[in-house]
Amino acid sequence: MDELQLKLCDIQGRLFELSAQKKYSSAAFVKAFMLSDTAKELDSKYNRMQWAGEEYLLEEVAASAGDVLTTEGEVFSQDVLYWIGYIYRYWHYYNGEDSAKIYRQAPVETMKRNYMIFHTMDPILAIEDLKEIHSQKK
Repeated sequence: MDELQLKLCDIQGRLFELSAQKKYSSAAFVKAFMLSDTAKELDSKYNRMQWAGEEYLLEEVAASAGDVLTTEGEVFSQDVLYWIGYIYRYWHYYNGEDSAKIYRQAPVETMKRNYMIFHTMDPILAIEDLKEIHSQKK
């Protein structure tokens, strides 16, 4: 993992935190982001979105998500949201899977449920355990 990739993991974590400050339903926001064109652009080898800050990224997601983003529903703590965002981006760099595929393997409910156990683990170990949880469900 190079310095730029780690920086992008941090930006995505801060983006997810920012969604809590805007009072967006966390489940709705995370799903909308992970399935968005914005996430797809961040997944690409190089894209201008990779140079955008979290505020701009949030505006992009909110503009494209429309009514999907709501302030109705649970807002997770900023710590939980940061970790989810960070791990999702780290996961992409770790094995090259796109955001939509990652989300299908570890939806927001799975991430929230396992936060207390996994947030202190090395990101690679957490990702491997999340993949194992997904494979056991099949």
